[in-house]
Amino acid sequence: NADPWVIAPGQTVTLADIEGPGCITHIWMTQDCRRTVVDRVVTDPDYYRKVVVRMYWDGQAHPSVVAPLGDFFCLGHSLVNSFASLPFTSSVRPEQAYKFGGGAALNCYLPMPFNRHARIEVTNENDVPYRQYFYVDYELYRQDLPAETAYFHAQWRRVNPTSSWDPRVIVNSPEADVANLEAESRANYVILEAEGQGHYIGCNISVTNFQGTWWGEGDDMIFIDGETWPPSLHGTGSEDYFSQAWENQETAFPMCGSTIFEGRKPGYQTSYRFHLVDPVRFAKSIRVTMEHGHGNHSANDWASTAYWYQTLPGVPFGIPPVAERLPIRLGDLGVLPMLAPGTIPAHPGGANAEMQSMSARHRQKVVDRDAAAAAESARLWSEAQQWSQENTTQARDVRRRWLGEA
Repeated sequence: NADPWVIAPGQTVTLADIEGPGCITHIWMTQDCRRTVVDRVVTDPDYYRKVVVRMYWDGQAHPSVVAPLGDFFCLGHSLVNSFASLPFTSSVRPEQAYKFGGGAALNCYLPMPFNRHARIEVTNENDVPYRQYFYVDYELYRQDLPAETAYFHAQWRRVNPTSSWDPRVIVNSPEADVANLEAESRANYVILEAEGQGHYIGCNISVTNFQGTWWGEGDDMIFIDGETWPPSLHGTGSEDYFSQAWENQETAFPMCGSTIFEGRKPGYQTSYRFHLVDPVRFAKSIRVTMEHGHGNHSANDWASTAYWYQTLPGVPFGIPPVAERLPIRLGDLGVLPMLAPGTIPAHPGGANAEMQSMSARHRQKVVDRDAAAAAESARLWSEAQQWSQENTTQARDVRRRWLGEA
């Protein structure tokens, strides 16, 4: 079972390169990332936000899916936990639950049709390698898909912190009762803004709560085909949109629930809601938003992944740089912090000869260790590149044999 693809720092590898027509029906991934801290090897706590998933359909120059690995699978903050929804699941060993960068088996069951071509990539925007195991299951078709086929899309966004007219106001107090009637509610957190024809099928939202009080009560507002106030869909509060009530609960249902529950990890919440049976359709454009607190009064860290289908081409979108994606630590660094050079007090009387010798020996040991690790990383990265090319060749051979071509 020692067959993961080791993805080198700063590198992109193709997991799937498939000629169509066809449809991806299932994606499974599990992975890990280790780094050396002083004399220990520890899990990198942030790597679920440092690895980016991209998916391209039918030769489009811009990806239709761009999201951090964890958030794509509904796990925010680079935290892991077990949950089961209809389109996504995560399986985590009990001792790994609610750990930053913990181990998780991730599944996506959303259909992803393509006519001419599909490509799935992962990019390691970390400074250390990570290991990736995966399956990509798909079907091939003999006939082209209809011209009106809607293609799968996913986009990650973040605002940290959200704007606020007064974060000191207590939620559900009379002082928080402010009407938000602005055209398009421009101060709302934007989950999705897309142009074209398609249907929105849901999202996950991750909130890091700086307020020390309930972060919700913000109304969901969905503006369809360029409309202004009032929106076609206007909800009654954040937890209500996620089909819960009286704040959030530790539940994971087929269409709604919590993957990261703030009752288990204070200050951190990830909620999901899927519109698989009630998609929000649009002919020209859609703007999916949510207030952050009553009338946008609270200032917290919000991040989200929106999922939708639409015809091609869509409006290109990207993702913030890795430094702007890292999760916030609320009193839990996850790894030992390293003291900055020049901040360590000098040894009284200076270092003697033995101390200097041991210090030099340690420095050389670190140099040798890092050189060996770099050489092994280069070997494994070369191997992963070769396997990626073999995967592409194999997919083409499967298609050729299935079609009965010589």
